[in-house]
Amino acid sequence: MFKRIALFLATNIAVIALLSIVCHLLGVDQWAAQRGMGLGGLIIFASIFGMGGAFISLAISKWMAKMSTGAKVITEPRNETERWLVETVRRHAEKAGIGMPEVAVYDAPEMNAFATGMSRNNALVAVSTGLLQQMDREQVSAVLGHEIGHVANGDMVTLTLIQGVLNTLVIIAARIVGRLIDSWLSGGREREGEGGIGYFVTVMVLQIVFGLFASMIVMWFSRWREFRADAAGANLAGRASMVSALQRLSGNHGDTSLPQTIQAFGISGHLASGLKRLFMSHPPIEERIAALQNAR
Repeated sequence: MFKRIALFLATNIAVIALLSIVCHLLGVDQWAAQRGMGLGGLIIFASIFGMGGAFISLAISKWMAKMSTGAKVITEPRNETERWLVETVRRHAEKAGIGMPEVAVYDAPEMNAFATGMSRNNALVAVSTGLLQQMDREQVSAVLGHEIGHVANGDMVTLTLIQGVLNTLVIIAARIVGRLIDSWLSGGREREGEGGIGYFVTVMVLQIVFGLFASMIVMWFSRWREFRADAAGANLAGRASMVSALQRLSGNHGDTSLPQTIQAFGISGHLASGLKRLFMSHPPIEERIAALQNAR
């Protein structure tokens, strides 16, 4: 488990570090400094990089999910199970008031499913072969309702917005503090151009540190939206079925073969304890079951 969380943190650190290096090599920081870019200009610059990357990821999320998991979209059902899957998703989607998502199956031994896509009317819902083999149809229906709930709640877009805003704030905060430290190191003298080594190193380090705090916020929202999606699954397929599905999922013990880029969109995620819980994309199964059982 520690290795998985370390990999998650390392990936985020690598992305943030790469952003700093690219900005430096392309002369973006120097261009901004030479033009005396104020706070308004810095916000525009940060928004382009911070929001742009997040929305590009959202735009290609369906394609990436299919490529990374090998999910096969059901265009023409080949058997009774696939027909049932498509019709169940269609029924849930109509009840939730969204467009019909693409329905796919991917090969994986564990019980899992995910939803992704650009909007409520342009989504993908995929289930693992392990889930189809190890759950009964009432439980699978509840899982599909959970994923439809994510789509209907607009969770993919909201998560992207939060990530984009936080990326923007990280870029802004790192550069403001970097300028202050660089000014202090130079004895309060104004530098021309992009600043000294103190500025560059400070921006790199602070983007990593602030990025970790941003990741905690994103993961908190991800955990919160799981409770909402569970409630949606209970509404669409029945509370007893949703509770039963979660109880069955507890046998996974947090195992998932989903690529890290879409793990937050799966119904089952990694487990952790202590401070590592801050980087969990999913709440513990027992907490989700208790929330459903205590709901009125």
